[in-house]
Amino acid sequence: MQLTGASRRQQRPANLAEHIYARLKDDIGQFRLLPGDRFSEGEIATRMAVSRTPVRQALDRLAREGYLEVYFRSGWQVRPFDFERFEELYEVRVTLEMEAVRRLCERPANVLHAALESLMRTWIVHEEERLSDEAALSQLDEQFHCHLLELAGNREMARIHRETSEKIRIIRRLDFTQGERVAATYEEHAEILRAILARRRDEAQQLLRNHIEASKAAVRTITLHMLHNARRPATPRQEVPSSTMEQPPCKDAV
Repeated sequence: MQLTGASRRQQRPANLAEHIYARLKDDIGQFRLLPGDRFSEGEIATRMAVSRTPVRQALDRLAREGYLEVYFRSGWQVRPFDFERFEELYEVRVTLEMEAVRRLCERPANVLHAALESLMRTWIVHEEERLSDEAALSQLDEQFHCHLLELAGNREMARIHRETSEKIRIIRRLDFTQGERVAATYEEHAEILRAILARRRDEAQQLLRNHIEASKAAVRTITLHMLHNARRPATPRQEVPSSTMEQPPCKDAV
């Protein structure tokens, strides 16, 4: 159905807010904006060459989802690290993934092999075939876990898991700046897949739990220095606001 001119005009602000939302979320996930960074609506509007209305809509949405905090008369702040919150999110993730593994292990062997084939091609590979790019591997790792939930067959579980994964994405990407975790990810994913394919449920669940706990433990090693080293260079239109880092990025000591 063709949209009328009025309909297009009505959609543009919503589409623009969605675009700004996606860019700011990516800035957080790619460390162009760090936990504790502060900025104003006006700064974002100027840098993105848009009005403040769609910027405010995007910022409100990010605040509702837990990425930002707003301060009366002093602008917005990327939510500082709260390790208790991250550990709670990891607990949600473990619960969902353990259930996904249980469901997968109940599938017939031939059905299970077909469902996991693409994951096997990605993770059960020779060492020289492994990715070395940290950002790409982090994204691939997140897809691995989300794919397990999708294969489990419950769309609401998969949605909750996907949203949880987005909230801990910055933590997981920092984890992949440590070389030993890169190699371990391939090895641990391969072990998990082999156990699921053999329908050894208890073993697969324990391997999965150990894998996630190792990642969670690495969270406690994160330092302010690591955060600054991880900051991605900004493009001219994605410049990090100059007023950033007015408060320390961690609520708890590490």
